[in-house]
Amino acid sequence: MRAVTTLATERAGERDGRRVAHAFATSLHQLMAYKDEYEVARLHLDPAEQARIRAEFGPDATVSVLLHPPVLRALGMDRKLRLSRTAGPAFRALRAARRPRGTPFDPFARTETRRTKRALVAEYERLMREALDRLTPDNADAVVALAALPGTVRGDEHIKMARVEEYRAQARRARDALAR
Repeated sequence: MRAVTTLATERAGERDGRRVAHAFATSLHQLMAYKDEYEVARLHLDPAEQARIRAEFGPDATVSVLLHPPVLRALGMDRKLRLSRTAGPAFRALRAARRPRGTPFDPFARTETRRTKRALVAEYERLMREALDRLTPDNADAVVALAALPGTVRGDEHIKMARVEEYRAQARRARDALAR
């Protein structure tokens, strides 16, 4: 991050350089810190989250969790599963089994969604290297807008995946405009 701030500040000036660096850091974090199956399990088992739910809905409230695991989606199941108390053991098992995360032994790593999410990080880093090479005080606003583009890739999994292609098209257009 410090290198991006330094380079952007040298090329576009203090104010614009910081804007570029901030947009880059925010977007890169968003792309890298996605909620995978292990993170969902951790969040649902978080004592602070459970206390918040009890405080808001009462200690006797029935909590249901809606999940759409990639395995079931691959088998053609279009609807989410509703789990109540039965989700606890599954979440505990997932939380305990998170060690292979990011390794070849991660059972979820091969899904199309996870492969796409990893590819987006690499694509974004390449895109921003190109943009930083072309950064000037005159095009700083365009580079900030380009750096913030990953913010458009949001929503539930199927919505997010549909927005990936839109993001890639917008990024290509913005990159091409900077090249002129």
